[in-house]
Amino acid sequence: MIVRLAAFVVAGAVAMTAPASADPAMEIRALYQNFVAAQNARDLAKVRTFFVQSPQFLWVSDGMAFWGPDAVLERMALFQGAKVWHVEPALENSVAVDVSGDAAFLHLPLVLTIGPDAAPQKFPFLVDVLCTETGAGWRIAALFTTTEKVQ
Repeated sequence: MIVRLAAFVVAGAVAMTAPASADPAMEIRALYQNFVAAQNARDLAKVRTFFVQSPQFLWVSDGMAFWGPDAVLERMALFQGAKVWHVEPALENSVAVDVSGDAAFLHLPLVLTIGPDAAPQKFPFLVDVLCTETGAGWRIAALFTTTEKVQ
């Protein structure tokens, strides 16, 4: 009985001192910000760490593209061959949508600047990021982008 009471008291003390779970919207914005930082550093190995282990595919339908980890990395590797490569997400304009306790969407505009030093082009996109909470924290399950450029 004393051992159970002691275990209960210790568990309660740990629970009271443990940091409260952060707001999922803040966590997925931070995840995406770190994901973009890895892209801009051209660190594809680091980019991969932000994804859950999931089926590897690219699916395009009705003007939308769904990107799994391998498809994202393959496409980034091609783009990062350009002299200029920089992603600028507008996180201040993002909308986070809680889907369930362990899944959320982040919807945001971004601008991809890519090309030669002398004349890089800017491409605005709308991106949806499906995130899921794992034992290692929030991870990206999939990216959805429009195949049309935003005007």
